[in-house]
Amino acid sequence: MKISIKNNQLEVVINSQGAELISLQKTSTKREYIWEGNPTFWGKHSPVLFPIVGTLKNNQFEYKNKHYTLPRHGFARDYEFELISKTESSAIFSLQSSTETRAVYPFDFELQLHYVLNENELVVAYKIINKTDVMMPFSIGAHPAFALSEFFEHYSLEFEFQEALKSYSLENDLLSKKTTLLPMHQKQVQLAYSLFENDALIFKEMQSKKITILENGNPLLGFHFNDFKNFGIWTKINAPFLCLEPWLGYSDTINSNGKLEDKEAIQFVAAQQEFLCSFKIEIY
Repeated sequence: MKISIKNNQLEVVINSQGAELISLQKTSTKREYIWEGNPTFWGKHSPVLFPIVGTLKNNQFEYKNKHYTLPRHGFARDYEFELISKTESSAIFSLQSSTETRAVYPFDFELQLHYVLNENELVVAYKIINKTDVMMPFSIGAHPAFALSEFFEHYSLEFEFQEALKSYSLENDLLSKKTTLLPMHQKQVQLAYSLFENDALIFKEMQSKKITILENGNPLLGFHFNDFKNFGIWTKINAPFLCLEPWLGYSDTINSNGKLEDKEAIQFVAAQQEFLCSFKIEIY
């Protein structure tokens, strides 16, 4: 089921499958800002990553002496969400735990995705509700892919601050200790496919909490992620999109012990409590 929301500046479409953002258009120009999902390159648009981000060592984790298997980025993106609230300019989707989810992630939870339009901005919020009587470990992340209509080299990223951005390399989909510094000049990084020859750029932390995509030197969209410590930037070679991915969590490290509570960058929500975080896409 596809749900549409709009205001006088933006029009948005969300697919209830995965509560996935599949379209974000500027009303005045009809320009599309979300990747079309062509499976030749990548068949997704903006999946939610829950209850893990990235890859587990051996695709498994241990919790209370039991082993569980989870695929890369978890399962939430594969489930049908229920639409629980809607106005002209907002929508809230919900995924409840089930026998099926508890078999791979042994917690009772509700995951809500909130989409709210505010003038030229789309706010996307995640609410994780712990329905158990124990502390619930989890990771949450976003994976929006932004459509690039011109040559990839016509785009650059402007960061909030001039800083040393240390990217961690993947080794068999796990985070290694090998790092590289992203070349930045006057707060800007020139995009080139060569940056992504070894998959995503993964940052455990960065000072900047806003990244602007520049098209031929002009601001195309602003991406705000105050609530997220970790970040990924990704594309596929020759693909006309760029993913900006705010995360709370990332792939296991190569020396991970496999215990979910010990996982690097894991988050916790207390028993019968909720956790809220959000990011914002600003269209210029």
